[in-house]
Amino acid sequence: MTSSVPLALICIAPGGLEGAGLAPAELAWARANDFDGQRGQLLPLPDENGGLRAYLFGLGEGAERPALMLGLAGARLPPGTYRLAGDFGDPTLAAAAFRLGAYRFDRYKKLKPAPELVLPEAADGSEVERLVVGATLARDWINTPANDFGPDEFDAQIRAFAQARGMSVTAIVGEDLLAANFPMIHAVGRAGHQPPRLLDLVWGDPGDPKVTLVGKGVTFDTGGLDIKTAAGMLLMKKDMGGAANILGLAHLVVSARLRVRLRVLIPIVENAIAGAAFRPGDILQSRKGLTVEIGNTDAEGRLILADALALADEESPELLVDMATLTGAARVALGPELPALFCTDDALARELMTAGLRVDDPLWQMPLWSPYDAMMNSKAADVNNAGQGGFAGSITAALFMRRFVGKAGAWVHLDIMAWAPEARPGRPAGATDHAMRAVYEVLKQRYPSAS
Repeated sequence: MTSSVPLALICIAPGGLEGAGLAPAELAWARANDFDGQRGQLLPLPDENGGLRAYLFGLGEGAERPALMLGLAGARLPPGTYRLAGDFGDPTLAAAAFRLGAYRFDRYKKLKPAPELVLPEAADGSEVERLVVGATLARDWINTPANDFGPDEFDAQIRAFAQARGMSVTAIVGEDLLAANFPMIHAVGRAGHQPPRLLDLVWGDPGDPKVTLVGKGVTFDTGGLDIKTAAGMLLMKKDMGGAANILGLAHLVVSARLRVRLRVLIPIVENAIAGAAFRPGDILQSRKGLTVEIGNTDAEGRLILADALALADEESPELLVDMATLTGAARVALGPELPALFCTDDALARELMTAGLRVDDPLWQMPLWSPYDAMMNSKAADVNNAGQGGFAGSITAALFMRRFVGKAGAWVHLDIMAWAPEARPGRPAGATDHAMRAVYEVLKQRYPSAS
């Protein structure tokens, strides 16, 4: 398509053809092609000269229609410029959905250009841009393989991210982690050829409510000495997906200038196998003072998060949120589309789930079931990092981390996949954003910008 005039993308729900303002010949064309607003159906609409006048796009039934439905059009349309027409719902979310669906990762392979969208008149262009930029940052970082995205490279990206947004950033790297009392971050990452580190980003007025975000930044996870299978390692470049999504969320908060004192903590390691690797049976000190027996070196994410959460908790933030690609058990329980939500405040959990449904970023609350704490008992240390018996893996992981949080007003733990095995509306297959929009929606309501 070479025309510079935007083509209309006419959005039609089932049974809506008659009211779509189509000419009789166009109605006949749609019926001849069995188009009646079916979910995701895309039909070129010719003009009287045989050229292309528009596309019809099926929204599907309202009850089954995700808020990011327009993402299917963004994913499937050929390169060109489009404008939305018809009843496409919230213009801001529709425009964001189209652009999120049009996402391409082309660092290593030349791809067709993505279709472009003319912003609908009633859309909030700034909000669309921040939603798309936040998700794109996370997706690009997660999609990048570990040979080009180890701890050093991730560190450099985060520093550039912080500088561009006026955030202060400090880092504790390598052996300095021991001197600064982050022994578990050091232990997990010390076998990597690039040293482990903890990055600490701060933004906002110190007098505003303290909101702290923590993200798991394992740039590659072999499983350590409890090595993963070959199949289990294939997607482990995404094990920093929690950190990527937390940074995407931080972009939303800073860009919207929400009234918070924001702190972002990113522990970054590679869980590698070498002579310095930590071992099953080792007993590690932690920042909080608890001793941790290593039942499994592949349960490393909770170890680095525990030290970071302990630091975050020391200043008693009003809200503490972490994201991590933590357990396969969460995927077994809820599948790849539905992140597990653990929360010390049930009202906040309901608020997050409601917001997630509204913006097509669903979450599902799982219980912090205290009786399962006993599964992590250790005869030699305060706690074992791996639950016994193989049961309730996502719950025991959350319970482990809860031991390192006590002063925060509320703690939210999100066990996310950060990957879409199959394409969905607004989420092409591959690296994806999870929980970012849901948490942002709640933060917007709680801490609205003063401007």
